[in-house]
Amino acid sequence: MSINVLFFARYAEAVGFDSLEMEGEFATVGAVRLALANDADFAVLNEASLMCARNEELCTLDEPLVDGDEVAFFPPVTGG
Repeated sequence: MSINVLFFARYAEAVGFDSLEMEGEFATVGAVRLALANDADFAVLNEASLMCARNEELCTLDEPLVDGDEVAFFPPVTGG
């Protein structure tokens, strides 16, 4: 399975880039998060307030994935 992972705002700043390609077996968005967050360079993804999207639609961490999906991680946003 190949997926594209995007990082936005301070998450991109924390990891040092805004996207990466991942290969592996990932059943859910949460599995991607876990695979990344186990690396100290991606510790920011352990935040409880993390938001995520699959193919540009907000989702939860239990959202299932298929080959070719795009997953995005970003902090909560506020407007004013």
